[in-house]
Amino acid sequence: MAARKAPAKKTPAKKAPAKKAAATAKKVKALQERYTKTQILTQIAENTELSRKQVQSVLDELSDIIEGHIKKRAVGEFVLPGLLKVSAVKKPARKARKNVPNPFKPGETMDVAAKPASVQVKIRPLKKLKDMAV
Repeated sequence: MAARKAPAKKTPAKKAPAKKAAATAKKVKALQERYTKTQILTQIAENTELSRKQVQSVLDELSDIIEGHIKKRAVGEFVLPGLLKVSAVKKPARKARKNVPNPFKPGETMDVAAKPASVQVKIRPLKKLKDMAV
């Protein structure tokens, strides 16, 4: 019988070294006061080399897109990737109730008024936005 050869050892593929994300990310300074709409538009215009009118039209269009996503008979949610998720939550109508225990005064009862059906807008932060706050 012929001698068997030992199987060749496989070496794991070498991965390219990961680029440093911190080196490519630009430094953002902490602000001490909240920006007005005008200040926001001006800063975006300066940093992107767009005119203030163009930035204003982009923000207006973004607002229209969000409205189209969350209005009645629409998808019901809008995602700004990595930053936030806006969703419309439908709350059903609630009937009036009598003689409900009062949570603030034990032993007493109270009447709870009826509430009509409504739609609430919920905004959830996503990972990138949560990481910014750290």
